[in-house]
Amino acid sequence: MPDSVLAQLSDQLAAAVERAAHSTVLVNARRRLPASGIAWAANAILTCDHVLEREDDITVELEDGREVPATIAGRDPGSDLAVLRVEAPLSPIEHAPEGSARVGSIVLALGRPSSEGVQASFGIVGAVGGAWRTFRGTLVGGYLRTDTTFFPGFSGGPLIDVQGRAVGVNSSRLGRGAGITLPVAAAAKVADDLLQRGRVRRAYLGISSQPAQLTEALATRLGGQESGLLVVTVEPGSAADQAGLLLGDIVVALAGTPTVDTEALQSVLGPELAGEPTTLRILRGGEPRELMITPGER
Repeated sequence: MPDSVLAQLSDQLAAAVERAAHSTVLVNARRRLPASGIAWAANAILTCDHVLEREDDITVELEDGREVPATIAGRDPGSDLAVLRVEAPLSPIEHAPEGSARVGSIVLALGRPSSEGVQASFGIVGAVGGAWRTFRGTLVGGYLRTDTTFFPGFSGGPLIDVQGRAVGVNSSRLGRGAGITLPVAAAAKVADDLLQRGRVRRAYLGISSQPAQLTEALATRLGGQESGLLVVTVEPGSAADQAGLLLGDIVVALAGTPTVDTEALQSVLGPELAGEPTTLRILRGGEPRELMITPGER
């Protein structure tokens, strides 16, 4: 009698876990329960930043039980990601194609929180979201919500598809009490910056602002733009200060992109603008002006 559909599915899921288990490691960098990590490159491991409670005496336990020392290559609290380097050959995890995780897709959350081996929980993708701002104010490129269970120590482990490919990195911190997964494409951008520079480059102007509604006449002059950002503080010595921005100015565009609210401004301030001169369009005394500004980096 041929195997039932459920038996075939069960075998496929078990095979997916076995495949991804080669790339799922134990990260020992905090006082209590260890966390998990993902073999990301030949000698690099991606994990969650919040599980690194110390910067020295970090060890990683591989699938074969070997314990090897690790050093921090870079960390980004804003996205809750960090990269560790180890002097040991790793089996990097295969990435699922971008966008392959859809609402309703079957997934498994993996972790290696103890020397007893890999653990897994089963579920489906319940929500797929676009770019969003974490509670630390960092803009990240998407999220996945699933009904998998993040058992203690699962943070930093992969969310995998039924082929054992990584579709994201699990974090119990970013969801503020509910587990959330950063899609693998978004995590890869952060990981690349951490491997190359040890940090994530982000541009900033050095201002605090609040939304300001424009008069009908000003909106007409700006091609229908109805709001901008009123400058309420300027950090001394910042890019905004050096460009001559004043309290009471209204920022209406950066690098040619309308800044109708704070989200619009932050979306323009990508790493490519850090250190690069660009145009800043403002209203001063009701009159449009254009300044040259070189965003700083943080």
